Amino acid sequence: MSNFLPNELVKRLNEQDGFDTEAFNRVHEQGDKITAIRLNLWKQPTVPFEDGKPVPWCDTGYYLTERPVFTLDPLYHAGCYYVQEASSMFIAHILAEIGLKNTASRALDLCAAPGGKSTLLTSYLGSESLLVSNEVIKSRANILTDNMSRWGASNIVVTNNDPSAFSRLPGYFDVLMVDAPCSGSGMFRKDRDAIDEWSLANVKLCSDRQKRILAESLETLVTDGYLIYSTCSYSREENEDIVDWIQTEFTFESVPITLESDWNIEETKSSKHNAFGYRFYPHKVKGEGFFVAVLQKKAKQSTFNRKKIKIEKNSAPSNILADWTEQQAAHIPFMHGDNIHIFPKKYEEDLRWFQQVLYIKQAGTNIGKWTGRELLPSHDLACSIHIKTDLPAQDVTRDVALQFLRKESLAIEDFPAVNAGWCLVRYKGTNLGWVKVLPNRINNYYPKEVRIMNL
Repeated sequence: MSNFLPNELVKRLNEQDGFDTEAFNRVHEQGDKITAIRLNLWKQPTVPFEDGKPVPWCDTGYYLTERPVFTLDPLYHAGCYYVQEASSMFIAHILAEIGLKNTASRALDLCAAPGGKSTLLTSYLGSESLLVSNEVIKSRANILTDNMSRWGASNIVVTNNDPSAFSRLPGYFDVLMVDAPCSGSGMFRKDRDAIDEWSLANVKLCSDRQKRILAESLETLVTDGYLIYSTCSYSREENEDIVDWIQTEFTFESVPITLESDWNIEETKSSKHNAFGYRFYPHKVKGEGFFVAVLQKKAKQSTFNRKKIKIEKNSAPSNILADWTEQQAAHIPFMHGDNIHIFPKKYEEDLRWFQQVLYIKQAGTNIGKWTGRELLPSHDLACSIHIKTDLPAQDVTRDVALQFLRKESLAIEDFPAVNAGWCLVRYKGTNLGWVKVLPNRINNYYPKEVRIMNL
């Protein structure tokens, strides 16, 4: 037995045929840290680190041999990549396998913070899709909003709702991602503190919570829609047993996913319905503990009344879009308070449905505050993949970029490209945010709440 892993957990794992308890214990005792990133191809088509090695099941994922100080990399703040656990990137392979990559799908990421799986979903579902990214805890919903804004797409709605709120949208989503709150045993190598919090009682508590979350949200899937269920737990009660429970209580079919043998991902079967599941063990894969299963809804699902909603008169000045954004014809502008947002025109009616039943934190891209005469551009616009490419801009050195990201004073000599007015700060050709160039100084408009604080 391991000296520090919970004996009851190791005992249960050891009961599985062929489980290598010794290797499992050893990899936790060694405590190696695995660092991986996933690229935002809308902004960063190449790996920004010399030592990046591909994650085999995700074509935008890369392992790094050492963990850099991401806080000191301007490209991280620009949303060029997301630091994500490699095992979780398997969702990219799943989306391709079930035929949803680059489709006009409607997706819900129900337990989305901090945003790793949501940024993956929006990237792989593609620009024609619509993603609702939800987090029930308010403070975590704020982090989620920041990360999704940094990613730069406009086809995202961030919400702050209990899962039960989505029962008001029956038969709406093509894919439901539930990365369920769990007992966290899969993170023991990465987070030793989680070991002290683990218990069989907590596993049971998490299992009950997972059932509640699923029971309140499965109705949102269309007939033949897909549920992607995942945890970072090793316990059957939170994994295969939950999949069995879904198939017992609801009409779902298990969906097998093709694996490459050299990935060393373990395919499992649930005890009652022989449903497929996929387990990632850190002594077998280069990643942390993870479980995922895919199920397809086969019940006939009724939907809500989709009669056309009367669109209220839009007071947003649509002519302003041409001055600041690309693809104006693909977007509608709308006012939220004093701010102008853009949102995919094809999903305008969908947004109105959401506004009736959900608490929305962010919809589309906030491009700036409208004063009645001019637009004061937002940080979200600077991060947007839809921003106009020929706006005034200055590429800066790494030192100047870090000064900007700390919201420090900037020297006017570092901005020779712009004589006056709004100017994008760029690092290696990627937008970081805004300054305003005045005759004798530079005003730094980087948001105070996300500035680099201590490094």
